[in-house]
Amino acid sequence: MGIFNKLFGSEEKTPKEEKQALPWQVLNSVSQLNAIKKASKNKTQAIFKHSTRCGISRMVMRNFENSFDIENDKIDLYYLDLLNHRDVSSEVSAKFQVFHESPQFIVIKNGVTVHHSSHSMITPQVLHQFI
Repeated sequence: MGIFNKLFGSEEKTPKEEKQALPWQVLNSVSQLNAIKKASKNKTQAIFKHSTRCGISRMVMRNFENSFDIENDKIDLYYLDLLNHRDVSSEVSAKFQVFHESPQFIVIKNGVTVHHSSHSMITPQVLHQFI
């Protein structure tokens, strides 16, 4: 029966540790970008541009959330649904001088982009150097 348990799982399952949801703030207005830029002078800001219709984007976001290990008071996290807020997405690219990609993660400190990445390069571990 050992091989069947490995293939199909055993009846005895240990419960997975429940992870706390990340404190995402919804980014849905161009006017928020000035506040993000200003807040970045005191605290690292990060924007996750997510395409809600893209399976890869969903997977990247789930992996990011599962491996996130930074205290909530160290960073502000913003979530941008770029399909519903294309105007905001375009303005993020212009204001923070990054080429648009999806999914995309942008880190802002002291009013400027200090890091941006897309797809499999999006990891929370990179944030440690900016906090």
